[in-house]
Amino acid sequence: MQRLTRDQIAARVAADIPDGAYVNLGIGLPTAVANHLPQDREIILQSENGVIGMGPAPAPGEEDEDLINAGKQPVTLKPGGAYFHHADSFAMMRGGHLDYCVLGAFQVSVRGDLANWHTGAPDAIPAVGGAMDLATGAKQVFVMMEHLTKQGQSKIVEACTYPLTGVGCVTRIYTDLAVLDVTPDGLRVRDIVDGLDFDELQRLTGVPMLPAA
Repeated sequence: MQRLTRDQIAARVAADIPDGAYVNLGIGLPTAVANHLPQDREIILQSENGVIGMGPAPAPGEEDEDLINAGKQPVTLKPGGAYFHHADSFAMMRGGHLDYCVLGAFQVSVRGDLANWHTGAPDAIPAVGGAMDLATGAKQVFVMMEHLTKQGQSKIVEACTYPLTGVGCVTRIYTDLAVLDVTPDGLRVRDIVDGLDFDELQRLTGVPMLPAA
């Protein structure tokens, strides 16, 4: 079994974003999606700190310290891109103007509940940012994460044990092992990495799933 790298997960997500989509990429792992968007599609990236029309990460040495995303990472701006007030950015997020958002997660439930801002650990630093606004405001929510924790536990669970970011908000889950759709009938597998079969994925995940249609 060959697990996908983080860049490969990002490329898999990017391949599923259609031409003309308005998209927010969450802090952390999702920012890598910007580097893999197909060149033949016009995809408009928005950042909650008030930027729209972002391009991929700048080349080393070409960073502009005044041009950053919500995670304080240097970004580029495509022709026609713009800056605007933070409040306008959140109005865009909350008003249903984003077609997709891509978020990281600590846990996702079989019903599409999302937990991505706090593990509840006493020494953890909560960091909700705009995740709740995105989870409820975007038309579709894609989650990117590693399938298992460092302790080997599945991050896809029957019910989230961490504080929730959103209820029933996740559309699709991308991990280093598989891609799964959240459907009214349950989790349906779209893709599995080479060398891993459905039964083994089911065992690792530990929740009921449906095979690819």
